[in-house]
Amino acid sequence: MKVSALAENLRGSEIIKIAGEVNELKRQGQNVANLTIGDYDSNIYPIPDELKQDIVDAYAANQTNYPPADGVLALRESVSAFLKNRLGLNYKSNEILISGGSRPLIYSTYLAVVDEGDKVVFPAPSWNNNHYCDLLKAEGIMVQTRAENNFMPTADELRPHIKGAALLALCSPLNPTGTMFNKKDLEEICDMVIAENKTRTAGEKPLYFLYDQIYSQLTFGDNQHFDPVTLRPELRDYVIFIDGASKCFAATGVRVGWGFGPEGVINNMKAIVGHMGAWSPKAEQVAMAKYILDDAAVNAYLTKLKGSVQASLNALHNGFQSLKADGFQVDSIAPMGAIYLTVKLDYTGKKTPDGAVLKDSADINFYLIKEAKIAFVPFSAFGTDDSVTWFRASVGACTLQDIEDAMPRIKAALSKLV
Repeated sequence: MKVSALAENLRGSEIIKIAGEVNELKRQGQNVANLTIGDYDSNIYPIPDELKQDIVDAYAANQTNYPPADGVLALRESVSAFLKNRLGLNYKSNEILISGGSRPLIYSTYLAVVDEGDKVVFPAPSWNNNHYCDLLKAEGIMVQTRAENNFMPTADELRPHIKGAALLALCSPLNPTGTMFNKKDLEEICDMVIAENKTRTAGEKPLYFLYDQIYSQLTFGDNQHFDPVTLRPELRDYVIFIDGASKCFAATGVRVGWGFGPEGVINNMKAIVGHMGAWSPKAEQVAMAKYILDDAAVNAYLTKLKGSVQASLNALHNGFQSLKADGFQVDSIAPMGAIYLTVKLDYTGKKTPDGAVLKDSADINFYLIKEAKIAFVPFSAFGTDDSVTWFRASVGACTLQDIEDAMPRIKAALSKLV
């Protein structure tokens, strides 16, 4: 049957295709280390006990009707305090919007500031920006990044593309790489945005700056999270932040996200989220409002979560570095933030034991799924060319033991390639 041109041409999630292969092997009874999905296994990483009890209490108190369109006031006030306390960002409750996770916030940002045909600039690899451009019929400009800079974009790489653009979409710590902006690189990007906006007339739409920092609370070692408004306060009128509870509290299914930025843009996003019905459930909002003000509980939970995630990331990184030292054509970037490790498996052109040639990153991935019982996501799922042999490894759905057990299988599988 005939459907809309948008529906006919919209690309599906490449990650879901890989998950289908993994699920089929699991159905056959095989044990696969699934490092594909950007989520947590809630049996390995449960949400905070205090938050769980607060949610139960909120339902017991019958907090089950429609929430306000912009979110429960108590939660917006708590988010305001949380941002001030954790990040030094000063945003009032009327500059904050609550939604069912961060995804509706990203989409509503696009809908609020991007028109059909507008240019949207974003790095490759990055998560889902290409699909949001497809939904809006915007001109997506994917700026390829370099391993030498941890796949984070630089001002010099972005600058040729921002003239006349409606939106610059960046993320740090970055999904899919787990890498982060250093202060100097982000400052140079901020200065570039400021300079571009100074060229625009009063009646012209400015260059807006979407800054996704959903992983800002998950950083490791000496790595420090930076944001545009702290570095350059004059950007406050142009930056729309994407944030929330999903990743830092392993609460992906709780669906509480918060965006914040200039009041005028946030008000338009509020109307869009309202028409989509993409609210966060009221009981979860009431519970989150209470929980994030409990500094002791939050600190204790983050310390434990970060320790466990970092241990898994380090095990995977050290395993790949050991393979590299043994002469295998692999590499990895030391973990900096989020739940991701960037790994390289440079095996295009190699033959499998049955004589098949691995033509691209997808072939390498599916070979490892079948032969090593481990699954990654090629960067091609995030906007790079199929020939790029870097992959995202997400550790949230595996135990440390799962990862340690998988390394010998990877070594054995790669040893069979010729």
